[in-house]
Amino acid sequence: MLELTLEGVTKRYGDMAAVNGVSCTLTNGVYGLLGPNGSGKTTLLRMICGILEATEGRVLYGGSSIRDLGAEYRRVLGYLPQEFGYYSEFTAKRFLMYLAALKAMGKTEAGEKVEELLRKVDLDRDKNRKIKTFSGGMVRRLGIAQALLNDPEILILDEPTAGLDPRERIRFRNIISTLSRKRIILLSTHIVPDVEYIADEILLMKEGKLLAMGDMGRLLELARGKVWECIVKPEDTERYQAYFNVSSLKNTENGVRLRIVSDRRPMEEARPADPDLEDVYLYYFREQ
Repeated sequence: MLELTLEGVTKRYGDMAAVNGVSCTLTNGVYGLLGPNGSGKTTLLRMICGILEATEGRVLYGGSSIRDLGAEYRRVLGYLPQEFGYYSEFTAKRFLMYLAALKAMGKTEAGEKVEELLRKVDLDRDKNRKIKTFSGGMVRRLGIAQALLNDPEILILDEPTAGLDPRERIRFRNIISTLSRKRIILLSTHIVPDVEYIADEILLMKEGKLLAMGDMGRLLELARGKVWECIVKPEDTERYQAYFNVSSLKNTENGVRLRIVSDRRPMEEARPADPDLEDVYLYYFREQ
């Protein structure tokens, strides 16, 4: 069983804490790091990857500090940053072979691994096309392939579906699901469905702090009793939207059905509703 542990990890820039005292333990599976833009997700991932030095706290892998492990840790790490850099004039195959050479892989080994990964991310038929002709989804799939070149035990993905259309996002999620059995996969996003369908556990992050962590069932229980549905007159809709977090709005024959996330019953006629992950997100990140 793999184990990645964060002990009070903090990153300060002057008086501002971009990440503030994050502690958790990750084992095999997919973890969704969910939070609004600016919540500290990217900074946390960069510390886990060893790109940034923590101001306080430690990141441990298998009980040892990643700083002490050094190159040994980097050999088990795969990383897809939010801004994935590539050489646009390279073909997909040439680009992966180039990166394999940088990782000191033998030519035969690299050739076999590159072909395997191109098939895995469904780019084998496009391997000889220049990357500049790729769609956004194809580039992100190529990004996964480069992150898997060293067959990592830890895979870190920062906003991997940003800018993708729904079809490519679904394809991306399916690829991640197939990779999760023997790895720790940490996927950062602010898009709720990206983690709702594939994450074994979800971490909620806000203003640099870890607010909650658990599987879907546990997080939904945190919002139980906070979600309401009610029917209002069309002319009253704007007033309710101004005062409450309205997660959905639907016109019906009897009026407008509102789904409201609130600590208190928004009106006497409102009835409790079963929460979903979007309700949890709205409840915790309502200020954003």
